[in-house]
Amino acid sequence: MIYSKLSNFLLITALLSFLLMISQVKVSHAHNIAGPIDPAGNVPTFTAVAIVSCTDDGNGPADHLLANIKDHPSNPAVDGMFVNMTLFKGNKAVSVTDVTPGDDNPSQTIKLSAGNGVYYMIVSKTKPGVRNVVVDYHCMTADNAHTGTDIVLIHYE
Repeated sequence: MIYSKLSNFLLITALLSFLLMISQVKVSHAHNIAGPIDPAGNVPTFTAVAIVSCTDDGNGPADHLLANIKDHPSNPAVDGMFVNMTLFKGNKAVSVTDVTPGDDNPSQTIKLSAGNGVYYMIVSKTKPGVRNVVVDYHCMTADNAHTGTDIVLIHYE
């Protein structure tokens, strides 16, 4: 009886440790964020703003930020409902829209070449309603090597 309780405890502990390890690996290697835009579904102008910091992490200084946005496939297709993303830094800006709501394909990837430093990322939608989105982003060197990439959400309403 004690053996089976101990064995179950060890199995659960090992499984949780493995899942924690896997989740940390994904976070450190994958640069994407996912979640709802307008969780209550009643703010047509709902906007999320994040700061993406591009730094030299030993691979070289950042030359540009690459990003795309995807209207998650769990979303129902709604006529006229699109998710948008704008990147800007200094006096430069680029934007993109995922033009097919609720499919499994992201928007085109956009590139903003503005070197090391702080980039702003704005995510919004075109109509009231909850939308789950996935944003993929990467700071890159001039030779297209991945370099230091950090993100902080600063506005979500």
